[in-house]
Amino acid sequence: MIDLHCHLLPGVDDGSKSMDISLKLANDAVRDGIDYALLTPHHMNGVYLNHKKEVIQQTQEFQVELDRHKIPLKVFPGQEVRINGDLLTALDQDDILFADEGGQYLMLEFPDDDIPNYTSNMIYELMQRGIIPIIVHPERNTKIMKEPDILYRLLNRGCLSQITASSYVGIFGHKVQKFSKQLIRTGQAYVFASDAHDLPNRKYEMNNAFKKLEVEYGNSYVKRFENNAKNIINGEEIAFNKLNKVRRHFWDNI
Repeated sequence: MIDLHCHLLPGVDDGSKSMDISLKLANDAVRDGIDYALLTPHHMNGVYLNHKKEVIQQTQEFQVELDRHKIPLKVFPGQEVRINGDLLTALDQDDILFADEGGQYLMLEFPDDDIPNYTSNMIYELMQRGIIPIIVHPERNTKIMKEPDILYRLLNRGCLSQITASSYVGIFGHKVQKFSKQLIRTGQAYVFASDAHDLPNRKYEMNNAFKKLEVEYGNSYVKRFENNAKNIINGEEIAFNKLNKVRRHFWDNI
């Protein structure tokens, strides 16, 4: 199992606060069935800056500790990059890490409650550079929940999306869980990730999410999600889903 989004690096953002906690989280990941993890500290979100060179070095150091403690988890350096006006400059300065070494798949975060008005232009500029944005946890973005066509349009343009496993199993409440299911049902979800933090309700639920996915949508969905994660981290092509719109009803806001 591959986890493309987690906050295990110690002391760099709102995830793990220490190496001891990072090792505990890594053990939790292994117990949940995860073999490979992309470490994605927040970058350029207005609070945290985690520059490419530093993340690479910290990831190497963390791997040494994992090996020393005989924790069978292979980790890779990444970033959860907040969409912002300086993103293209950061790319020009080689300060952005991707989900793959080839620089094709970018883990892109929006503010929790908004989609900036320059988003469409930024997505265009990224794609002109051959970059495919993976929109992380759209199911928890309150703007997208109210206006799901925003995500539908971005995916239609060639973006991908990552659903948080704990959203799908109900940890963030009924509304987020329901919206996660709607995104999966309409083809607007490509991978699960843990988004694990050292915070209440931010633990590993990947195994439970895949079990639930198999029950509700069948083994073909499970295989698709697993293969997508593998192809992303290997920098290989993804088969785009057939997309349908999420139909909103007046009671969805109750």
